[in-house]
Amino acid sequence: MEFFERLVDTFYEGVATDEVLLPLYPEQPDLTGARHRLTLFLAQYWGGPTTYMDERGHPRLRMRHFPFHVGPLERDRWLVHMAAAVEQACADSAVPDGVADELMAYFVPAAEHLRNDTGLPISSARPTSG
Repeated sequence: MEFFERLVDTFYEGVATDEVLLPLYPEQPDLTGARHRLTLFLAQYWGGPTTYMDERGHPRLRMRHFPFHVGPLERDRWLVHMAAAVEQACADSAVPDGVADELMAYFVPAAEHLRNDTGLPISSARPTSG
């Protein structure tokens, strides 16, 4: 849990000064609730306690983010801050090799999945010729 708390705290330090992302947080400038929710979600996703599910129910990430415009700019700004947080959190010698790569392998497609500026559903599938 400590790892995810450090990761999320570092991430939100960046969000707190980001002119693109900060306005998307209804409680801003207080990001305490957002920090709490992301920490619990990540801990649960990576095999930790089910506190997120107990408090909030199924994650339903797309539904929860739908009220906020998430386009390429928002996705990219989110990834800038998360990549920096991952780099810092994984610089600790106690963190096993490969953790940063595994985290980013999740975060990059997850950030793209949350885009809601292209219609529903978002798909990169190309039409097939028949």
